[in-house]
Amino acid sequence: MQNIVSRNNGIKLKVGDVKAMKTDRVAPLLTANEDIALAGKVSKEIIDFLTRKIKAIEHVVEGKVKLREPYDPLLDVPGIGKILALTIMLETGPISRFDKVGNFVFYRRKVSSKWVSNEKAKGKKNKKSGNKYLAWAFSEAAEFARRLHDESRAYYNRKMQRTNFMTAHNALAHKLARAAYYIMRDHVPFMPEKLFVS
Repeated sequence: MQNIVSRNNGIKLKVGDVKAMKTDRVAPLLTANEDIALAGKVSKEIIDFLTRKIKAIEHVVEGKVKLREPYDPLLDVPGIGKILALTIMLETGPISRFDKVGNFVFYRRKVSSKWVSNEKAKGKKNKKSGNKYLAWAFSEAAEFARRLHDESRAYYNRKMQRTNFMTAHNALAHKLARAAYYIMRDHVPFMPEKLFVS
């Protein structure tokens, strides 16, 4: 939907404007062309339908699973809402099983698994080891944090100046996972001043 509007109107549309169900902010932008207007209308109806279904599933999940100690402070981490916090809680299990922060971030698949000899890559270890759902949760958290949290966006932008968007995204997800580990292990609140020092 964002691409349709951007290609045909030259306007950058916010995700919130696309998802707004009470007020259709998309249709008025596509009235110039009948075919594009129809494509936009159908896409908007699909987005609204799926959004309603997702909310219904989330409502049932929230009724059956409760966030418990030491995971409830995760809600203070940028990009982590109730569903992502529940996912992290359920997929992590007891945080005590991870001796170090490195073990935790490796388990969530955000540590390189290359074999290097004489500064040459000789292959990769098992890239799929770890928990794919935990990897997904922190990837989603990084995307939300980048869009909604100023310090996270600034960190992401600094990384983007030196590398590509995927590396910057993964670096932010890595930072959030490290912060989550210490929050869960040490029962401390989220401290952005410590997270984004470098």
